[in-house]
Amino acid sequence: MTVSTKEQLDEFIITNWIDVNNYIDKKMNGKNIPFYTSVDIRESKTKYAAIDNNLYPAGFNNLCLLDLDATTKQINKTIGSDFKNIGILLESNTKNKHYLDNVFFLSKSIKDTGKNVYLISFDTEIFHEKEKAIKLESHSKFPVEIFLAKTENNHIHIPKGDIAIDFLVINNDQSAPISLDWSSIKTKMSPSPEMGWYKRQKIKHFEAYQKIISEFCKEFKVNENLLQAKFKSVHHVDFSTKDGLEELANQVDSLKSCITEDQKVFIKASKGTYGMGIHVVTNGEEVLQLNRKKRNKLDIGKNKIKFTDVLIQEGVETIISYDGMPAEVTIYLIGGQSVGGFMRANTIKDSNENLNSKGMVFKKFCISEIRQNRDDVMKEAVYSTIGRLSCLASILEHETTIRG
Repeated sequence: MTVSTKEQLDEFIITNWIDVNNYIDKKMNGKNIPFYTSVDIRESKTKYAAIDNNLYPAGFNNLCLLDLDATTKQINKTIGSDFKNIGILLESNTKNKHYLDNVFFLSKSIKDTGKNVYLISFDTEIFHEKEKAIKLESHSKFPVEIFLAKTENNHIHIPKGDIAIDFLVINNDQSAPISLDWSSIKTKMSPSPEMGWYKRQKIKHFEAYQKIISEFCKEFKVNENLLQAKFKSVHHVDFSTKDGLEELANQVDSLKSCITEDQKVFIKASKGTYGMGIHVVTNGEEVLQLNRKKRNKLDIGKNKIKFTDVLIQEGVETIISYDGMPAEVTIYLIGGQSVGGFMRANTIKDSNENLNSKGMVFKKFCISEIRQNRDDVMKEAVYSTIGRLSCLASILEHETTIRG
């Protein structure tokens, strides 16, 4: 029997939970699993879809305390006992105090395993002259100390006692690449620095996700459309000169012909991050009519990265709401295992728009509490499965990227 409806999928995953996870575990076995990842998931009336995958996630401050405990336990399993001094390589935007909240809770989750944790940066611009460390305060008034890192004999060190970092957790998405020869660094690092946005492409991730979903659905006789958003890609687009806009408009209409009349289409910069480089349209004509202001938002992203490749994605209208606001779920994984998540809602957007934008608010979505209370276990199981499949796709994506 083929699983052909969303309701059947819910029942199938909870009934076959062990088999589903054994399948994913087997696929991940022996692979270079990223230390962490977060996955944005949309749930509509008829399907679920992973709509984004972040390999260097912020947002640990949005996890509930129970999920942070689960995070610590999984970190302990993931890093293991061989590494003592853990470094976290940060973004350079240290003025973002909410990001520093994320840094505090991520570092605390690692410290609670008994490891030494050092927040580091190679960016001399964020340090005062001749200083090797800076002390900051997060939005929630937590102390954050960042050390200027250096490489010595192909290992990463910090000046505080000339400590060598044993294991580096990268929390910098490298939309502006760090000037290091990463291939020469012998310090163990995860996720791979080769997957920064200077090199990574959303298009490649969703091609990998499509392959992973196809194999999963063939194994378990599930309709593929229940677990993914349809997409297309367009290359060599220049939003400033309008070169390639006609092809982009044609591909929007082509995708539109494969979905329902009332669905939107998301145009996403393939190297976009922080919710930047996203525009929602109804048809191709709206692409041709984009004004300069809207084209500028699609042209340049974080750290002035130029967007030229575009992912065109089926708009999955969310049925999830929080206090009357449309919302979507973000699942966090450590070592390929789901540990928690949160809901992203938006005060000014509607259910078929980009919620990762102005007006967004966060609600803790306590997976550990769901597990304890046994209420809505089915949803947690489905979200976790999709998160793990997306993580598996990021592994395949990495393998494809390093092969060139």
